[in-house]
Amino acid sequence: MKTLKFTKMHGLGNDFMVVNGIGQDFDPLTAPLAEWSDRFRGVGFDQLLLVEKPSSDAVDFRYRIFNADGSEVEQCGNGARCFARFVADKGLTDKKEILVETAKGVIIPKLLDNGLVTVNMGKPRFTSSEIPFVPVPDEADDALTHMVMVGLETVQVSCVNMGNPHAVIVVEDVQTAPVAHWGEAIESHEQFPERVNVGFMQIVDRESIRLRVFERGVGETQACGTGACAAVVSGVRLGLLAEGVPVKVSLPGGDLFITWSHGEDVLMTGPVQTVFEGELQYS
Repeated sequence: MKTLKFTKMHGLGNDFMVVNGIGQDFDPLTAPLAEWSDRFRGVGFDQLLLVEKPSSDAVDFRYRIFNADGSEVEQCGNGARCFARFVADKGLTDKKEILVETAKGVIIPKLLDNGLVTVNMGKPRFTSSEIPFVPVPDEADDALTHMVMVGLETVQVSCVNMGNPHAVIVVEDVQTAPVAHWGEAIESHEQFPERVNVGFMQIVDRESIRLRVFERGVGETQACGTGACAAVVSGVRLGLLAEGVPVKVSLPGGDLFITWSHGEDVLMTGPVQTVFEGELQYS
């Protein structure tokens, strides 16, 4: 039997099992992640976060993310904040600003004195090949919006890659939006060859939105950091949200603040919480 130490954390209810892969041997590809993710019989989590040594001296850590279904994804914003708090609390670094290697580039979490964490999420990407997204014939490669057929309905989406793919839909009311139906259909739509996270955004005013996110491989979650970034970026591009100021994103699990200007990096600020420490055995 193998023994694994872990920490349960969450960012606005988006919860994680965090594993130190530097101080102990752990292979996520052979671990029973689906069992551990079960909220009745396991640890319970949306994603497992793995801390590893970096591949070069230019960064401090490597950050890997695994969905409850075992699939590895490129990025997770709420997880990035938990990652930063975890490595600081475990004494793995004494830095306030950390360079973290991900599958889609380097992110820079910063621990603030008020307990919040700001993460520089890098620049958003919009071209179809970067999402990735397959546009219909004669449709612009980096259009502000694209049309996707869901059954007999035509849905307008804004495509953004924040280290992982997002399709953002502007809705009148997030409470009545067809999150489960459209989310499931668009997540695995043939125009998104690597699947996609689907955000449903309600504009409150130019500096605040309400948001629900259907995450690929997970379903709807309490919060999604990259989803919040994608929504604000889309809102700014569409002229619906203010540029260069913190926009309040109200998710079911709480609030994030996202700042973006055209051509600049996206900044995300929000809270993080450690729930408990644990140890489990598995074969």
